[in-house]
Amino acid sequence: MKNGKGQHVLVAGGAGFIGSNLCDALIADGHRVVCLDSFGTGRKVNLDHLAREPRFELVEADIVEPLPKLPRADRVFNLACAASPPHYQADPVHTMMTSVVGTHRLLAKAEADGARFLQASTSEVYGDPEIHPQAETYWGNVNPTGPRACYDEGKRAAETLVFDFERAGRAEVRVARIFNTYGPRMRADDGRVVSNAVCQALRGEDITVYGSGQQTRSFCFVSDLVDGLTRLMSHDGPLGGPVNLGNPTEMTIEELVAVVLRLTGSLSEVVWRPLPVDDPRRRRPDITRARELLGWAPKVPLEVGLKASIAWFAKEVGSAKDKARRGAKVAGATAAAPRSAP
Repeated sequence: MKNGKGQHVLVAGGAGFIGSNLCDALIADGHRVVCLDSFGTGRKVNLDHLAREPRFELVEADIVEPLPKLPRADRVFNLACAASPPHYQADPVHTMMTSVVGTHRLLAKAEADGARFLQASTSEVYGDPEIHPQAETYWGNVNPTGPRACYDEGKRAAETLVFDFERAGRAEVRVARIFNTYGPRMRADDGRVVSNAVCQALRGEDITVYGSGQQTRSFCFVSDLVDGLTRLMSHDGPLGGPVNLGNPTEMTIEELVAVVLRLTGSLSEVVWRPLPVDDPRRRRPDITRARELLGWAPKVPLEVGLKASIAWFAKEVGSAKDKARRGAKVAGATAAAPRSAP
């Protein structure tokens, strides 16, 4: 059961972009999955195709609150936290509590069940890095009182909890520091650069670029990331700390937008806006540890991943337009309907 198929796996945040793709991979690999999600940013539509899957169960709950009664787990993945700036800044206190209180509740569950625990951390723990590329040994450059701190410092505190449980012999743990990820099931309104650029291009709107556009990111397709997460969870033996999971190919935001415009055939113009507070200037993972420990590296080329993402967002944008048209028709019909005398 430890390394074979048929494990009982709890995925917190399993209705989200990455979480739902992870649930699919686990089911395909023969495991039984309980998905725990509050639907703060996750969406039930991401899991509709699993509704009749006998090895899948969906539980609606917020990990900030006491956990409901759940089946015993062999593995616990914690992906439960809003991950895009507009979403995690909408309720910063809840974001921080999700990372601290919620992670503690899931660690206690893993301890009680004797389960292996994986924490989805983030490249944001490096802040606006002064060392490039970022290796796991770098302690970061984070503003602890800024508007991004609820997420950045929340994830740093979560890592502390995870490794304190490990040092105390209370749980067997894994920590993945996830760099910019994109692909199907991203929300069109999540405010991240790929979703913004693609959706604005598809709608024919101006594409918003913040700052000079020369800040860099490294984009990893979701299937590659999920492969990294499952490899990390399955790795036996001590890891000696967190593991970066991301694509080491670095590009500027301006370069990304140019590729999106070419692939969509959009005539959208680029407009420039001020850079948000504490937005990192450069971001690129050193994945040496992932290569050596897990035999992992990203495989999906950017253009291949972007084409799949564009197809996904085209459906999302089309659905939104259809809903708007239906709403307009209903409103028009209501306005045109004869009114009875008072």
